[in-house]
Amino acid sequence: MSAAASGSSNTVRLAPTQDLSPDDDPGSSTDEGLDSEPDEDPAQEATWADWGDPLPSQLPCASLFSSENVVLPDAKAALAYDLEHFGVDLLGIRRQLGLDVLGWIRLVNWVRGKKPSPNEVLALPRDSEVLTNDEYLKPVVEDDPLLQLQDENDDDWSDDEASAPTNPEKRIAALERQLAAAKQELVEFRTMVGRRLGAEVDVAQLRTDDEPLAKQKRDDDSHYFDSYGENDIHAVMLQDKVRTASYAQFILSNPSLFTDATVLDVGCGTSILSLFAARAGAKRVFAVDASAGIVSRAKQIVKANGLEGVITVIEGKVEEIELPTKVDVIISEWMGYALLYESMLDSVLVARDRFLTPTGVVAPSQARMMLALADPLETRKERVDFWDDVYGFDLSAMKDAVWADSIVDVIPPSAVLSRPVCVRDIYIPEVTPAQLSFSTHFELVSTADRRRKVTAFVLYFDTFFFPGQGKVDPETEVKVVREGDALLAEVWPLGAGVGRPVPTRRASSKSGGGVLSPNPEEGMRAPSITSFSTGPESVPTHWKQTVFLLREPVVVVEGTKISGTFHCIKSSTNSRELDVEIHYAVHAEGEDGGKKGETLVQMYKVR
Repeated sequence: MSAAASGSSNTVRLAPTQDLSPDDDPGSSTDEGLDSEPDEDPAQEATWADWGDPLPSQLPCASLFSSENVVLPDAKAALAYDLEHFGVDLLGIRRQLGLDVLGWIRLVNWVRGKKPSPNEVLALPRDSEVLTNDEYLKPVVEDDPLLQLQDENDDDWSDDEASAPTNPEKRIAALERQLAAAKQELVEFRTMVGRRLGAEVDVAQLRTDDEPLAKQKRDDDSHYFDSYGENDIHAVMLQDKVRTASYAQFILSNPSLFTDATVLDVGCGTSILSLFAARAGAKRVFAVDASAGIVSRAKQIVKANGLEGVITVIEGKVEEIELPTKVDVIISEWMGYALLYESMLDSVLVARDRFLTPTGVVAPSQARMMLALADPLETRKERVDFWDDVYGFDLSAMKDAVWADSIVDVIPPSAVLSRPVCVRDIYIPEVTPAQLSFSTHFELVSTADRRRKVTAFVLYFDTFFFPGQGKVDPETEVKVVREGDALLAEVWPLGAGVGRPVPTRRASSKSGGGVLSPNPEEGMRAPSITSFSTGPESVPTHWKQTVFLLREPVVVVEGTKISGTFHCIKSSTNSRELDVEIHYAVHAEGEDGGKKGETLVQMYKVR
């Protein structure tokens, strides 16, 4: 983005652009006030120099490799400095690798951001992920002169007036590219100004006479994908035994589903689900992730396990990548806090619509958002009551910020004061993105064995894997993993080798756990459901539970009914966050729940 702030005035400078054709005469006198010389060649193209300002590449430029932040007069001087002091000829590397403009931008931003050693840059291979990773299209240095400096040997993209292309077709193509870049700069500039002024910019209104600009999306993804490049987050997920063992159990105990199947793993991370799929007999697995940080390690993991012939790791978003074939199974661990936080399910739905065969299976296939009454004493003490007396001072003003956000915490089963109700049952094979924003009526009945205070609503989710096409019976109970359950012992021995037959065990027809059980009438195996819960009754998962604290606690006894409406939509300020609004009222004691009292409303952010 060509924008710079100057002092307190926040002055913004945008590079000027103009539409030109081979027949334009920028040397002639115009109302634009452009200077021209009488003997100027009328066929000569207008350039940055015509505007009286220095070329972007002629602005002061920092060395790429100096640890002392050496700043040179311009981009060429900076490259010359790096060649003299560090032995790196970056333009020479560009020619050697055959980089286009985007490749050059990625190279410069990679060096600026990751600070590789000169030897690493010199050893950069032609097929390096650096040169295709769109993460490096985002400038590290605002208005970086090096991004504007192009190779003088490339006549399509020279910033040197003397080396402008003489071929009319090439000249037109170069100008069209410059114009497109300028249009995008304009969009980014207006968006930036809008943000600084605290206003949203409707980019759909920014159109040109020839074609509409692509809709500018808020950058809600950068931090999200960057966070998944860190080791810790993957360690937490893999060490979540309920999560990982449930996926392993489903995949490894359904060889009829995975044997010789083509599988797509959306948001593969370390590729653990892809490894399970390969072990279950899949003939081909596409492991896709948009986090550059984890993709390189996933490739190493696949290679270390000798599965390069089965698993192909792809860096990119499923919305943008292409696959050579449709897939039989989509697996993904897309669930976030309160189930829908992070909005990764949207990507799974895109993958479903783009790549899944008509008879294909999505795993998991169903998820239910469960709501209950609760009194999480420890959570309230730590987050609310703490501020009443801090080293003898009243800091209760700090409470105001507490009520606006949900809290992700583990609450004990004893804190739950009602049976849960399902506020959203999401059937992945059929749901649409629009249906992920919803409003649901609920009625919760207190199970308190004595007079208690309801200080919060608690939300968690149950997840189901159906090894075929079909919904889970509403009467199916989710498997709740408790301390001491041998979940891991049932799964890990099944994976002694790729393609090895997987034994089965008998399971109850109504149980949410289990694998496949024989069907004596049909002489074949009937589908059984794998499931797990993230609720308080289960061994804690990394999702924990989502707690919505109440400003005004409600006193309940056994049988007290609280009804209302649960609203959940994507945040208007960040599409990966959620806005939750809970309307609730207490019913007076009496038959049929008694008279409904005053309706209270509280709003929360899930982030």
